[in-house]
Amino acid sequence: MTTLIAIVLAVLSAVPAMLVRFGPAMLVRFGGLAVPIEVATLFYGLAIVGASFAMAWGAEAAEHDIPRALALSVVALLAVFPEYAVDIVLAFKAGQNPEFAPYAAANMTGSNRLLLGLGWPTVSILAWLSRGESCLRLTRDAVLPLFFLSIATIYSFLLPLKANIGLVDTVILFALFGAYAVMAAREDTEEPDLVGPAAVIGALGATPRRLSVVALFLFAGGTIGASAEPFADGLVRTGQKLGIDEFLLVQWLAPLASEAPEFLVAALLALRGKAAAAMGLLLSAKLNQWTLLVGSLPLAFSVGAGAFEALPLDTRQVAEVLLTAAQGLFGVAVLANLALELGEAVLLAGLFGAQFVAGGLLRMVLHNAAGSEIELIVFSFVYMLLSVVFVLRARGAIGAMWRTGFR
Repeated sequence: MTTLIAIVLAVLSAVPAMLVRFGPAMLVRFGGLAVPIEVATLFYGLAIVGASFAMAWGAEAAEHDIPRALALSVVALLAVFPEYAVDIVLAFKAGQNPEFAPYAAANMTGSNRLLLGLGWPTVSILAWLSRGESCLRLTRDAVLPLFFLSIATIYSFLLPLKANIGLVDTVILFALFGAYAVMAAREDTEEPDLVGPAAVIGALGATPRRLSVVALFLFAGGTIGASAEPFADGLVRTGQKLGIDEFLLVQWLAPLASEAPEFLVAALLALRGKAAAAMGLLLSAKLNQWTLLVGSLPLAFSVGAGAFEALPLDTRQVAEVLLTAAQGLFGVAVLANLALELGEAVLLAGLFGAQFVAGGLLRMVLHNAAGSEIELIVFSFVYMLLSVVFVLRARGAIGAMWRTGFR
């Protein structure tokens, strides 16, 4: 019954958005007034959240039918599909209208920093609160995604130097993920750790399970396809109408909406004593986003522009990408010894929170755009300095990880 209620709520969350998007005029007016843009944007956001949960449940249940290591990648990829949809829409619009270019990069950097700065520490802290584990130890399955994430992160420092994300970057980043997926597919199959509706669906027989997974995917794909474009456009217009920085809305609100299910699944796994599996899920999600999501932006931009072009990065976006790369480097250095200490998790969360607050104050309260860019550079160097410290501390583990990865 609980599973049925959860699925029904996920489906119903899409109804208001579908009425606004496709319903006749009599159904999309309340009290004789057209739905305001901020309300319509809220509806589309709720629809994406509901579709994200459905996508996550289906992807997790599908773990019964594919190898465990590959499943972590597939689950993470499908779980962040809503994030891809919103970002690709923004990149496509940027190809048609240059004013949207900053929003495409903003959404990508925000989602990546949320995963590492909020998701990883949350798993560690919940493991400590629920089971008193002050050190979260990862399994050897984490070596492969961590190895490829380190390569992608090092490569990503070229993007702010070039001030664009081009099709060559697409090829390289896609190739990195492809190599990872091929190697992950060779791993042995293990029983997946499922929670909530995914566990109930996963316990079904092969045929009803697969039909349920397909139904969830169809619903989620249709809802996201119908909601991503008006949601992305609505965020920008809502910020302009309400006097809120639309850049920050796109950078933080959209990723929070689309990644809520992934965070919730990871939190539930951590509370059940499966913190290593939770970290594996978020680690794969970080690798997916830092390769496939980043690499897909120039493709969408080129389609929108009608020509093969690189997505340009202005000075603000150069600083944003640099900060995201520096944070990723620090995250790899922290996890190099396949463990996340509670103090390290607090440091990750503290740095993320400090930068978030400082950037918000400078941009929204003080309206100091130049100061906010300097703040990004300062935090980037803080992350890189800490990365050097942690790399030196774990140089033995890093050497072993690279030898294992190349082998």
